Formats: sequence, C-alpha cells, structure tokens
Amino acid sequence: MNKLDICIIEDEEILRISLKDDLKDAGYSVDDFENPLQALDVVKKKTYDVIISDIRLPVLSGLELLPKLRELSPNSFVIIMTAYGSVETAVEAMKKGAYDYITKPFDKEEMLLLLNRVKELKSLRIENKEYQNYFEDKYNFDAFIGESDYVKELKETLKIISETNSTVLIIGETGTGKELIANLIHYNSPRKNKPLIKVSCGILSKEVIESELFGHEKGAFTGADKLRLGRFEKADQGTIYLDDIDDVPLDIQVKLLRVLQEQEIERVGSSEPIKIDVRVIASTKADLNELSKSGKFREDLYYRLNILPVYLKPLRERKEDIVPLFNHFLHQYSNGKQYEVDEAVYRILENYNWPGNVRELKNIAERLSILCRDCKITAAKLPRELSFPSGDIYLDSDKNKPFTEIVEELEIKLIKNALVSAGYNKAKAAELLNLPPSTLKSKIEKYGL
Repeated sequence: MNKLDICIIEDEEILRISLKDDLKDAGYSVDDFENPLQALDVVKKKTYDVIISDIRLPVLSGLELLPKLRELSPNSFVIIMTAYGSVETAVEAMKKGAYDYITKPFDKEEMLLLLNRVKELKSLRIENKEYQNYFEDKYNFDAFIGESDYVKELKETLKIISETNSTVLIIGETGTGKELIANLIHYNSPRKNKPLIKVSCGILSKEVIESELFGHEKGAFTGADKLRLGRFEKADQGTIYLDDIDDVPLDIQVKLLRVLQEQEIERVGSSEPIKIDVRVIASTKADLNELSKSGKFREDLYYRLNILPVYLKPLRERKEDIVPLFNHFLHQYSNGKQYEVDEAVYRILENYNWPGNVRELKNIAERLSILCRDCKITAAKLPRELSFPSGDIYLDSDKNKPFTEIVEELEIKLIKNALVSAGYNKAKAAELLNLPPSTLKSKIEKYGL
C-alpha cells in the first residue's frame, strides 16, 4: 500500500503549503486546513489515514482537538507538530492517543520517514485484520457439519462455552474432530485475538515434555544453552490446547494441576513462579475417570479439567450426519467441479461403521475427488472395505461343517451386503460383486434370497 490520504491542520500558511506540496510530490493525497473547526467538519465525512496537526492552533489547541479527532476517526494516525519548547505537551498528546510527534523545524525527509513507518504499520493492521477475518470465517460454528439433533445441540453448547474462561475437556475417539472443537471455542471467545498454542502431548517424550510446557532456564540441563519460553508462557492472555492429555506422565500432571489452580508456572531450573493468564482446553481419547480409578491419571487433575466436558459422538452414532459431511468434503476437494453421486453410494456410507470417524470419511471424499475423473461417483468406485467390511463377513459356523457349506454361508452374506448397499438394485449389486447380472440372479434364486 503506497498511497495515504493525509489531512494537515496548521494555521501558519507558509509551513502548511510547503508541507502539502512536499507530500503531494511524494505521491500522497493531501487536504490542508487553517481552521481546526473546518477540519473537524470534513473529518466527519471523510476518513484520513494520517492527520498531521500543529499543537498550537486558533480556537482549539492540538490537545483539545485530539480527542475529537480520535472520536470521529479512531483509525487515523495522528501526528503532532510542535516547537522545541513544547515537547512535553506533545508527549502528553501521545498519551491521549497521538501516534507520534515531530519537532519544528523539520525537513522533508524527516516527515517522509515518519510517514513510511505509518505505511508499514497500516499495512500490518490490514494483514492482521485479514488474518482475523480468515479465522472468524473458517471457525464459525457452521464449520462443525451435521444435521442431527446432536450436532445442533452441540453448537448451542459451544456458543455458551466460548463466552467463558473456564477449562474445557473434549472427550472423543480419534478422528471425531476434537481439534476443530478447540479452534471453535478459542476463535469465538474473548481471547480470539490472542495466541492459540497447540500441544500434542502424545508425541512428546517424557524427557522433553516438561521443558516444552513450562520452558527452561539457561543451564538447567545439558544442552540448555539459552533460556526457552514454554508453551504456557507463549499462550499468555490466550488459550492452550493440550491434545491427548491422557498421555501426560504422572509427575507432569502434578505441575499441570498447579497451573490450573494457581495460574502460575516454574521454568525447569528455576524456583521462581511466573504468573500467567491462560485458558486451558484439553482433549482425550480415553476415559479419564476410569484411568484415575486405576491410578494411571491423577483424580484431582481429572476433576480440575472436567469443568466443562464436551462429548463428541463417533460417526457411527450420528449416521444422519454422514451424507452432509461427505458432500461437504467432496465440495471442499472439487476445485469447482460438480459430482454426480449415486444413491447407492450414500447407503453404503451410512451402513459403514467408520472406525476412523470423520477423518476417515474426509479421506474417502478426497480419494474419490481425485480418482473419479468423469465426476460420477458410483458404488463400484468405493473402496471395497466400505461395501464389504471385514466385520460383516465373519462366520459363526460350526468348525465341523463341510467347507462347501461354509463357502455358501459366506456367499449369502456377501450377496446380502451387496443388495443392501445397492438399495436392492440387482444390476448395481452385481457391479459391486464384480459378477455378471445373470450369475447373481441365479445365486439369488439358488439361495432363496
């Protein structure tokens, strides 16, 4: 961004016109005013990036003018011009919201250097705003896809939780979306403009987890050649997300309990407590209550974490969300293409058990978006484990039965599976089984199906 809209308020005509010409020559758009009241009337209607005002003005002083400018144009950078003997007044103006001051007399280069700093800061503001808008759009509550009553109720619960600072414990199987829930809570909370620091406790070894979480002092151990801030310090004023907290060693759990109770940490190699302000969101794939009863997880830490529990159902327990999720992921990977999906595909997806939960469904959608070049997704193009999951074809036959009878039982189960998956369309069932339709028809008659 090279252009700035600038307003100059200065009653000394020669300085005002000279400064205006210099800034216009540098490529800036400039309006100038002798009277501060006239300037205020224009600022009501027009937004300036920068307002350059003298500290001594007729009718209103720069200090009296400043709060009015801040009220009318809060995003404008106000630069105060002051004589050498009035520097203290200019400092007072900065305390009241001015961006900076410049001492008269000044040359053109000095002012241009100051405006370059303003350009950089304004550009940074825009980037930060875009960054913030990106996360607000990405992590609004509609990001949790589903049409079931469970999902609707969960979203309402998350809205309430997000408004608080209380500790959250997310409980769910692998692939159910625990990290997404942590993102939704943080980016819809009063802390959304502060850091969200994520820690995967399951991948940190016992030797490094304490240093990772709480930091260490220089010389605390072999290899600690400098001070290091831990994840909790980096998350100060924001949120820390502790994924797989059930994998945290017992001795570290004691220190986590202190953080939650006292809101303070101690770096490794130091006994000096450091106050922090961090919201904790933890997640677990295990039953912490059962782990605490068996001594594998501290009971007091479990109760301290379990203030606001969020239970994520596995996908197999909310089957009405499978099709909306699949269509959402398919669109996500479509690159603008429109896919034609057979109804049999949806039935197969709904009948599958989804041991990998939403993550597995997302992977299937991505795979199909790549492999289905004709944009037609049929049951035959689905991975065979979806149409014929191994758990569905195990036999409960007597071990003493003849082999031919066992094979017949297996055939019957496969044919039934195919018929259900194909919505009892025999042609599609034959396609799934990779059989000629006539062969399938004869087998159906043979087995009285």
